Amino acid sequence: MSVFTHLVVELGRFLEPVLAESATAAAIVLFTVLVRLALHPLSRAAFRGATPVAGCLPVLLQLPVFFLMYRAFSSADELLSHRLFGAPLGARWTEVLGEGGLFGAQGLVFLGLFAAIGVVAAWSAVRGRRAAAAAPVPAPVPAVVPTVGRGTARKAAGRGTAGAPPALSAEQQAAMRKLGGVLPLLSFGTLITAAVVPLAAGLYLLTTTAWSVAERAWLQRRAGGAGAARSSL
Repeated sequence: MSVFTHLVVELGRFLEPVLAESATAAAIVLFTVLVRLALHPLSRAAFRGATPVAGCLPVLLQLPVFFLMYRAFSSADELLSHRLFGAPLGARWTEVLGEGGLFGAQGLVFLGLFAAIGVVAAWSAVRGRRAAAAAPVPAPVPAVVPTVGRGTARKAAGRGTAGAPPALSAEQQAAMRKLGGVLPLLSFGTLITAAVVPLAAGLYLLTTTAWSVAERAWLQRRAGGAGAARSSL
């Protein structure tokens, strides 16, 4: 038994008196929350743009956890018998369709999972589109008109353009708006992944995706509140 399997089993035993056969599924959700709590400082650093690497680390560090989850519920005998509302945590959606059909007892569990992931993806897409629409577009830098002399004009132009963001053309602005509208739709790709991985891995995807969206919304709200407080001083 691997360390990961042992941890999930022990968490499931702790929750079993309350949640019965769904205790292991709840243990997966709890384990995912613990992982995201450990990664929260990196997520905050990525939101602030502290370092370019910080934005990739939270995602990269979750890949081994997802791989372990996939392997554990694909081959570990200790976990294959555990269920969520009657659906085996090691079952895939295509396998469930052959057991009782789309609206069978196990199929309904997967439909509930897909519905929850769809709600989270839609929330992420709406917030992404709003953020893209509200993002300020750099304005063109006004030209400096020489009024005194060439040397003075050059110095004034240097002071006026130093540190200013480069102006965007109309085509670049249109491309940025289109990209901002398409990128949020990528969150719906989680639905495709959840349809081909074991139910346990789908629960992990649902929990970590919901955490990511809620965490970013909280960080944005906190940043907006801090900005409003500074402007009122």
